[in-house]
Amino acid sequence: MKYCTISVYLFAAGLLGITSPVFAIPTIQHWETPNGAKVYFVPAPDIPIVDVDVTFDAGSARDADKPGLASFTNNMLEEGAGKLSADQIAENFDNWGANFSHSTDRDMASLTLRSLSDPPLLQPALELVALLLTQPTFEDVPLERIRDQMLANLKYQEQSPSSIADKKFYQAIFGKHPYAISASGTKESVATLTKEEAKAFLARYYVAKNAVVAIVGALDRAAAEQIAITVVGKLPPGEPAASLPPVPDLSQPQTIKITHPTTQTHILIGQPGIGWNDPDHFPLYVGNYILGGSGFASLILEEVREKRGLAYSAYSYFSLERVPGPFIAGLQTRNDQTEEAIKVVQTVMRDFLEKGPTEEKLKLAKQGITGGFPLRIKSNSSILGYLSLIGFYHMPLDYLHTFNQNIEAVTQDKIKEAYNRHLNLNKMVTVMVGGESQTGPEEKK
Repeated sequence: MKYCTISVYLFAAGLLGITSPVFAIPTIQHWETPNGAKVYFVPAPDIPIVDVDVTFDAGSARDADKPGLASFTNNMLEEGAGKLSADQIAENFDNWGANFSHSTDRDMASLTLRSLSDPPLLQPALELVALLLTQPTFEDVPLERIRDQMLANLKYQEQSPSSIADKKFYQAIFGKHPYAISASGTKESVATLTKEEAKAFLARYYVAKNAVVAIVGALDRAAAEQIAITVVGKLPPGEPAASLPPVPDLSQPQTIKITHPTTQTHILIGQPGIGWNDPDHFPLYVGNYILGGSGFASLILEEVREKRGLAYSAYSYFSLERVPGPFIAGLQTRNDQTEEAIKVVQTVMRDFLEKGPTEEKLKLAKQGITGGFPLRIKSNSSILGYLSLIGFYHMPLDYLHTFNQNIEAVTQDKIKEAYNRHLNLNKMVTVMVGGESQTGPEEKK
């Protein structure tokens, strides 16, 4: 008989009012396993759920000359392990009421498990995750299926204006840096990936000293230590991944127009920004909340949508990575409004760099960010996400405790100085995917 799923339990828990009545910032416990994996743990006794995330420095930045290899390897892990087929793996997780998922981005590859804390359900689910990490089979039939799925996704991306714009933008921003190519890889590379390459990638990067284990749930420290050992204790110690190369600054502006049969033009404007541990993290965070990160309260959306009706949505953000990811401002607009919309966004950014935010805007931003902070760490899964980020990017253990304090310490001058240190409007990349335009060279799609 199958056990009830976690989603059903959580629904029932909500009906019964099983929630934490008082907001409290979690205290993070940290240690290393005997083989060198870093573990981050927060006890959450309110509901009998355990969340575990195992993250490796094994994202697409490690693909080298085989774009897509990191995703290919990560996708293959649940396609067969030990004596179990993909169907048997999925059925086992289902029978134990556990939710298993995995993902790959430019920096990291992750495996995530959510299970009820009842040992007869939790323990075999943990052991199965360990099996996926240590004994994947990489059989031919599922390998070809995963390859076909990745190729189908790449084919879809070729028809998606937003995907086209995103890929071209990253290529223009990062050039020959590993961040230039997305985790999905390229058609040419994915078509030639082999099981031997995947096995070699696994052996190099899926090792204990390259791993971060985050645990949140109804456990004590001793139980959390045992969970970490169960999941990653059989991994070879290995070595951490090498440092990524620095991201070079752009030397000049670039405008790229790609014609595509759509009534809307997708626009991305930006350049390299900052990494997670940059000293200007908080001034840029608060500044971007004002500039383009707070929806209807942001300057970009106010000028683009509210005052001129040029787009339904317009935004900006810093994509934080191991080394500087991009700063991006983006929107979609009608083809005949493309030039006007770009000029509006450029004007807003220029004014912001020259003048900084007003005192009133800064006050409202701080209220919005600190007031919404409890909602960002109210669930076990959101805390788990922060634990993984803190561990992976070597952020301070008191990051959550000092978050609001760091927000309140931001001033108008700090925002203005930080933005002028990191953004240069004379070296921005602008990518447009849509109808005809008079700006820049054209690339036919």
